[in-house]
Amino acid sequence: MSTVEQEPPRLYAAREPIFPRRVKGKFRSLKWVLMAVTLGIYYITPWIRWDRGPGLPDQAVLVDLANRRFFFFWIEIWPHEFYFVAGLLIMAGLGLFLFTSALGRVWCGYACPQTVWTDLYILVERWIEGDRNARIRLYEQRWDARKMRLRVTKWVVWLLIGLLTGGAWVFYFADAPTLLRDLVTGNGHPIAYSTIAIMTATTFFFGGFAREQICIYACPWPRIQGAMMDEDTLTVAYREWRGEPRGKIAKGEPTKSDDPAALKGDCIDCLACVHVCPMGIDIRDGQQLECITCALCIDACDDVMARIGKPRGLIDYMALKDESAEKTGQEGESLWRHVLRPRTLLYFGLWSAIGVGLIVALFLRSPYDLNVTPIRNPLYVTMSDGSIRNTYELRLRNKQGEEKTFAVGVSDAAGAALDGLELTLEGGGDAVTVAQDATYEQRVYLTAGPGSALADGAQTGLILWIEDVVSGRRAAVETVFQGRGR
Repeated sequence: MSTVEQEPPRLYAAREPIFPRRVKGKFRSLKWVLMAVTLGIYYITPWIRWDRGPGLPDQAVLVDLANRRFFFFWIEIWPHEFYFVAGLLIMAGLGLFLFTSALGRVWCGYACPQTVWTDLYILVERWIEGDRNARIRLYEQRWDARKMRLRVTKWVVWLLIGLLTGGAWVFYFADAPTLLRDLVTGNGHPIAYSTIAIMTATTFFFGGFAREQICIYACPWPRIQGAMMDEDTLTVAYREWRGEPRGKIAKGEPTKSDDPAALKGDCIDCLACVHVCPMGIDIRDGQQLECITCALCIDACDDVMARIGKPRGLIDYMALKDESAEKTGQEGESLWRHVLRPRTLLYFGLWSAIGVGLIVALFLRSPYDLNVTPIRNPLYVTMSDGSIRNTYELRLRNKQGEEKTFAVGVSDAAGAALDGLELTLEGGGDAVTVAQDATYEQRVYLTAGPGSALADGAQTGLILWIEDVVSGRRAAVETVFQGRGR
């Protein structure tokens, strides 16, 4: 008995060029609007100014790596407040779960950077080389002067877009006008130039040549989305019970939209849905990993249905749950019944709770921070008169836009004054001045008199605090005083 060796399935298929045709419709218009908004936000934001006072950057959105701070309009995030960034990342993840559960891969189809820049590159390609048929002819013809001119022109524009993309990215990490001047005059930091070069190259390659390959092979989201979707999820689908059997329809010939018993379906097999798809798939083959739910096939099909006098919706946003009802001629559930269901409400509730928590934490956070580190080498020092001295390292952080003076004090765990304990600041004085948006380190000595309970005890809990001499606002940290007792 002979066995035939089967070739293992291929995990990667060579790219076949895709030439999406231009289409008009409400979903295409929505994509144009979102493209303009997202690109506008990305390119313009670094140039927005925000006055924070003298000595502070006036860029509205700035990742200040040198000083380890993040500025977002009136909000300033310090390194120890990274939980705000973590909270935003969690909200972003829950937001993806929410939108995917309700509307499938709507993020991929409308707002993903890969989709937005690929759309922009295809738009440039269409302006220079023409629509689908013209681009196919140009691709198939032999190289000549015209083809070279069109291709070089397109590539140059693509490179300029990539350069602007990389340039806009580095402007988020330094003062944009200053960095632009340094870049143009050749005085920019090598890291800035290398970052722009990398961003230019990746934008040029991903948006111009890789395109749908990034979505299929590089992005993990198409594989994760299966766990996020269910039978109530609204996604782009083909009503095969209405469209099949597909084929040309003679004028006046009834179809299933006219008579459910008719042999022919409404689909005339014009391939309009395939020709406009940026992923190059046929939505009539059912749900596919490659589909990014951009809905351009809906616009193309609705246009054809309008021209042949058939109702729209042969390809539409729909839920799997409605399939059996529609096949029997009944109405499916309303859009809001699919969107507002326990699963999406749970995601929205979690998303909202985290957002509210971050806002509350933002408004309740102290404008000052105090960290206290006891110096335990040695544990304590016995002075010549028998008193016991402990040393502490105070780290004061002033997160306000003006210089502040703080009094330093000590109290017991209940907040009451401690008798027999003397506080001394290294360098003298009884107050510390900290510059605006700065951190200051101050050494503090606590001395307990000879024979006192603090000096003879083992460890005594106490509180070191700082107080704004103007507002009276305090920040305090619990610590211990180490006596000679064991």
